Amino acid sequence: MTFLDIDALPLQPPLPFKAAADYAETVLGWAREVPAALVQVRNVPYGDDPAQRYDVYGAPGMRDAPVLVFWHGGGWTHGHKEWCAFMAPIVAAMGMRLVTPGYRLAPAHRLPAALDDSLAALSHIARHATGFGGDPRRLYLAGHSAGGHLAALAALRIADAQRAGVPAQAIRACLPLSAILDLHHPMPPPGSLEERVYTHVLLDADDDAPLSPLCWTAGNRLPVHLGWGAQDSERVQRSNRRTAALLALQPGGVSTHEMPLLDHFGTHLALRDPQAPWYGALLRLVAQTG
Repeated sequence: MTFLDIDALPLQPPLPFKAAADYAETVLGWAREVPAALVQVRNVPYGDDPAQRYDVYGAPGMRDAPVLVFWHGGGWTHGHKEWCAFMAPIVAAMGMRLVTPGYRLAPAHRLPAALDDSLAALSHIARHATGFGGDPRRLYLAGHSAGGHLAALAALRIADAQRAGVPAQAIRACLPLSAILDLHHPMPPPGSLEERVYTHVLLDADDDAPLSPLCWTAGNRLPVHLGWGAQDSERVQRSNRRTAALLALQPGGVSTHEMPLLDHFGTHLALRDPQAPWYGALLRLVAQTG
């Protein structure tokens, strides 16, 4: 095995609650176990900021493989791209390249900075995919929590993606996991995570609508699969159901999966299992769109 240099990751403020800290400790522990047999290209720069880097994983000898781009969560204020590294052996066994982008974090860099970074990363990935064995015409976007929000925004704001340099038709499908798809809250309770969106994350409070994937569903032609946990927050569950109802009226179509017994962090931890239904949904979309 090879071990990612987890101890060298930039220090971040403590996570706001214990469940988040436990999740981070778990996925970083799993990241240390990425097999040495996998091809790993670490810290590819797509911008000048140290956070504007992505990692690439895959099996040796891959050529023109579909590319899964998976963004980490962390409430837009925390997180490392290495939180997603544990998925690499499973994604490689599926015949895909896994790319895990980092992005600038709030409150130092408030939204839309992370969206700008996500689009810049996609443009760079598309331009360089052939060099790491990927197919620049087959990009599948996904992420957990805040990362799922970014994946959905990048996929649904397709005109913005094209202006950023992502080739038309390159994005084939989107599979956000436990994503926060609606940032708007009329009266967020003091001290709540909903209030934190306005006090720590958004540059402008009125951007809560244009930075909500739910507001970009009209006319969507991209297949979308929405997954969340039965024990996820009410906000995550409701925003996914509302987004699914809107996407069902669009040409691209939508599928959904509510994962029994799983909470917000459990939905991502479940991807440690190669038999997790989320991987099955990914394979179906690759087969349908590839």
